[in-house]
Amino acid sequence: MNIPGPLSQKPRLAVYKFSSCDGCQLQILELEDELLELAGEIEIAYFLEARRQALPGPYDIGLVEGSISTPAEERLIRQARKDCKVLVSIGACATAGGIQALRNWADIDEYKKRIYPRPEWVATLDVASPIAGYVYIDFELRGCPVNKRQLVEVLSALLAQRRPHLPTYSLCIECKRAGIPCVMVARKTPCLGPITQAGCGAICPKFNRGCYGCFGPAETPNIAALGRFFQEERNVSRPAMVRMLRSFNGYLEPFKTSSDDYEQCIQP
Repeated sequence: MNIPGPLSQKPRLAVYKFSSCDGCQLQILELEDELLELAGEIEIAYFLEARRQALPGPYDIGLVEGSISTPAEERLIRQARKDCKVLVSIGACATAGGIQALRNWADIDEYKKRIYPRPEWVATLDVASPIAGYVYIDFELRGCPVNKRQLVEVLSALLAQRRPHLPTYSLCIECKRAGIPCVMVARKTPCLGPITQAGCGAICPKFNRGCYGCFGPAETPNIAALGRFFQEERNVSRPAMVRMLRSFNGYLEPFKTSSDDYEQCIQP
């Protein structure tokens, strides 16, 4: 993250919502005691999930939840970039396109015909894209939902004019530190932990489930090696590999390229 110039004496915060489930915004509200302290340091100027009053820009810090899926959202994110000195995308939808980006591999017009009685009334872009596909982002915070402790760290770092301390290593490190048995070894369960960025606290392995990749790819993921292990040692099929990689962060590289490669291998 580039360290921004000095912020206002009491920085103004804006929280935007695009195509998403609101889960990352709820993480902000669930900060509870931290939110009260944070409100003493910043002015929450625009946050429709939390307050009815919306103060006009400009803003010092903008938090963006959700992917860009409609022409209206494209216009709004470009305006948000102009209004915010620092823009931070939060969560898998904003950083990777989220679950709604799964439609990027399908025919959106066919979806509209099957679901809506008047598909011509539905205004949508050809693909659902992460925020960085349209505007420059100063920092991205992964997760589905975003880790609220990491969110506090990023906001604290911005206020203190320093870089945030966030992990870029794989989820396996979190499992080892917590003393969680490896589900791939102990239970022979396919797990994306070796190629997924840490940050969730290894929630799924704690409950004897494989990682789903909620925090996206780690810094240097060896997806090909993990895929060979899954296929040779765990009998995971290529279609299953495609499904594993195309979830919360399926449209984020290198998950996207790897899933495309597996899909091409199974097509006649």
